[in-house]
Amino acid sequence: MTENPGQPEEFDPELLALWAKVFGYARAGATADLVAYVDAGVSANLTNDRGDTLVMLAAYHGHAETVAALIERGADPNRENDRGQSPLAGAVFKNEPGVVKALLAGGADPAAGEPSAIDAAKMFGNTELLALLER
Repeated sequence: MTENPGQPEEFDPELLALWAKVFGYARAGATADLVAYVDAGVSANLTNDRGDTLVMLAAYHGHAETVAALIERGADPNRENDRGQSPLAGAVFKNEPGVVKALLAGGADPAAGEPSAIDAAKMFGNTELLALLER
């Protein structure tokens, strides 16, 4: 790679294809496939061009098992994307109680992000998730 100030960094097309595959596994909840890549060395905290982590994508798409497996492998459950959104707030927005529980068990902070998961639960009147978040 060449350093060109002000120019976007260029990545190997094969590496981009690998990352796309890994992000696809997170979105699809393909836990076994995803953790095989993480166990082989892909970062559990890999982020896409919007700052979404593998945990964020798995959480947003309702995959509690995938979220738990990533956290077990060192993924940060509180890593916010470029818009300041946390995986926990995403799970609340999508009304995914199983994912909320997995994130909380993994150390997710209900007050992190903007809006926070607590604020999102209040905004949507989701008393079930609010009770989980305020424990």
